[in-house]
Amino acid sequence: MKWVPYLFAFVTLTMALGCGLAQIKLVIMRPLPVLWAMLIAHLLLPLLAYGIGAALFGAHSPYTVGFVLFTLIPFGVSSVIWVGLSGGSVPLMLCLVVLDSALSPVLVPAGIHAIFGQGVEVNTAKIMLDLLIIVVLPTIIGVALHQFSKGRINPAVKPYTAPVAKLCFVAVVMLNSVAIAPFVLQLGGDMLKLVPVVIGLVLLCYAAGYAGSLGFGSRELTATLSYATGMRNISLGIVLAMGYFSPLTAVPVVLSILIQQPAATLFHYILNKLNKRRHLYHTQVRREDVSS
Repeated sequence: MKWVPYLFAFVTLTMALGCGLAQIKLVIMRPLPVLWAMLIAHLLLPLLAYGIGAALFGAHSPYTVGFVLFTLIPFGVSSVIWVGLSGGSVPLMLCLVVLDSALSPVLVPAGIHAIFGQGVEVNTAKIMLDLLIIVVLPTIIGVALHQFSKGRINPAVKPYTAPVAKLCFVAVVMLNSVAIAPFVLQLGGDMLKLVPVVIGLVLLCYAAGYAGSLGFGSRELTATLSYATGMRNISLGIVLAMGYFSPLTAVPVVLSILIQQPAATLFHYILNKLNKRRHLYHTQVRREDVSS
């Protein structure tokens, strides 16, 4: 099981191969949406997750830690696909994933410590070091290879790296799921409460991004921020939960695997409906202005 984090490191490397300095400049050019997405994802949502978990399971329950951990882990790579399908900014989303991954050694342990204090023992230094090795270093290498190859490396190696990365992701999930299986079997009635809460939390993450994006008045940013806050890097969450916390902490994170993609499909449908209504409304307003 010690080599599981390195499987994840390979997944991170393949993701970073698609991002170069030109894309990263988008973060500098559009700092407000980026900062707003980070605040929603890693400040507002962890506090909401803690409140929900504390009310239902107790302030220092491993389930509550799992809910908070889910909201602290970086944005998911698959969000890039959904952003493209929904008319969002793929380069901006890719930059958000890379930036959030690079900041995870600070954001994750700092968030856990800030919310739980001394109530949850966390080896902050070890988490930061491991995240630097399995997330930040592969990200830097991937971006550097993209830059030095002038973007040619990703399409060249993608036919080979993409299938291997998917296999690595499946291996991470399966191996850690097997590790927590004996604990899940002992949960009993807790599962009846856990599943609805995890479903609600995942949907809340999408809704928070959508609501937070409305002030920008941009359909592109609405799709981008919604999927940024809604889709998280669950494989990294499982690695962290199993490596540094109680196995029960990993249960909400594992359950979110079953919910996150169906929720993305549902949100894509809802987003299209909302965009059509908004377009019809603005069209009607313009016609009334012209006629008057």
